[in-house]
Amino acid sequence: MTAYRKQPLFRRAAASMLVAAALAAAWAGPSVASSHREGPFIATQPQVDGTDFYMFRSYEPGREAYVTMVANYVPLQDPYGGPNYFKLDPNAVYEIHVTNDGGAVENITFQFKFQTTNDDNKFNVGGKLVSIPIVQNGSADVANPNASALNVHEKYTLSIIRGPRRASAPQPITNLTQGGTSFDKPVDYIGTKTIGSYIAYANKHIYDIQVPGCGTGRVFVGQRKDPFVVNLGETFDLVNIKYPAVELNALAEFATVDSLADANVTSLILEMPIGCLTEGKGNIIGAWTTASVPAIRTMSATPGSGLDPTAQTGNLVQVSRLGMPLVNEVVIGLKDKNKFNASEPKDDAQFADYVTNPTLPMLLEVLFSGAGVKAPTNFPRTDLVAAFLTGITGVNQPPGVVVSEQLRLNTAVAPTAGAAQNRLGVLGGDNAGFPNGRRPGDDVVDIELRVAMGVLCTLNLGGCVPANAPAGALKYTDGAYISSAFFANQFPYLRAPLKGSPNDDNAVKRAAP
Repeated sequence: MTAYRKQPLFRRAAASMLVAAALAAAWAGPSVASSHREGPFIATQPQVDGTDFYMFRSYEPGREAYVTMVANYVPLQDPYGGPNYFKLDPNAVYEIHVTNDGGAVENITFQFKFQTTNDDNKFNVGGKLVSIPIVQNGSADVANPNASALNVHEKYTLSIIRGPRRASAPQPITNLTQGGTSFDKPVDYIGTKTIGSYIAYANKHIYDIQVPGCGTGRVFVGQRKDPFVVNLGETFDLVNIKYPAVELNALAEFATVDSLADANVTSLILEMPIGCLTEGKGNIIGAWTTASVPAIRTMSATPGSGLDPTAQTGNLVQVSRLGMPLVNEVVIGLKDKNKFNASEPKDDAQFADYVTNPTLPMLLEVLFSGAGVKAPTNFPRTDLVAAFLTGITGVNQPPGVVVSEQLRLNTAVAPTAGAAQNRLGVLGGDNAGFPNGRRPGDDVVDIELRVAMGVLCTLNLGGCVPANAPAGALKYTDGAYISSAFFANQFPYLRAPLKGSPNDDNAVKRAAP
């Protein structure tokens, strides 16, 4: 069975349909999903492909003094993708980096490392002990962390690094729930016959943690329903989406099919005290997530286990990077996508032209000039520099900011309760939302489309004025609806994953052992 979908599409560049509500005739243009298969190299490395990154003041009641960070990896997971489900790379390093001084070099890094063990469960078959071929042995419900009913287990360690990530030693973070410095990762949602109540099972993998010199927080790592919505096929056919104009005018936000409705991802979700992240240096922090792999992987013989395709030598090489959504998808040129994934914020000057002189607005103008679509002409695009590279003055730009691409959050802005959140974030009058950080229910596609086409100029933000924005409305949408109602109002916020089997465990019961 295939573990990953055989799709020739860059999901991170996934775009659906754009609609300008003021146009009498319907028109569409490419937007994007978030970060799935966005570069030529990372498309071949799904285990280290970062798909989305979120950072927001926790809006769970009673947790307002915390910041939640979510780094999603392993795109396009078919729920039924067994018998080898979606593990993270045991030789990779997954990291969330935080700046708190306005700079472009991390001040704090949270580092995740994973380990997979095979218990080699055996059945007595005709007097011989023979290894079983699947990840669960059928002896019982997989009800608890590290259950004996599992044949394969994933664990991880979590550390904090202060200062540049490769120049300082990591300090282990303690598991207050179980003790020690190791954490169990739940197996993916195979189905209800293997795991009777997945929510209850997964919630047992939410751990309280003690961070050296920092305080306590929480962590969860496991499979979740992909939180993004997007229409893939028609989009990549040069936005070949056609609906009656009257339907678009009335139901523009529900005009497309969510191609990811049946997909899961693997989430690294960390909640930390605000003071731990700011370290008293100010209220505004920046962050991004990366994954790195060994410089050299070899096929080497490991005694007792046959060939090991993941044996490693050499230093780590960064292969995935994600801060602000959609940057590598529709801002960075195709030739530089691998370079961007391997780069650090301190070196972002090499990509400046992609922001100051962006190609996406021009592409939209070319595709839909007949519908009156015009790209902004204020060059350099200082409004996009503010949105992507510095933060917006008065919203989330730190003092003395160094120009670099990061997701920035002003922690002094109080969180908005889940039910009251505006999906358009700052553009909708909700300053606790994107681009001031990013919550799961923020419609970053609609927001960034409007920003790309000049909406900040109409608000006198980003060093431009209303006259710099094209004439006409700027209410662009990708036609795929998302809001805070899609998600829980408590940690870990993202929905439980879709189950691999459509059947409930009510037809055939296990025989007694």
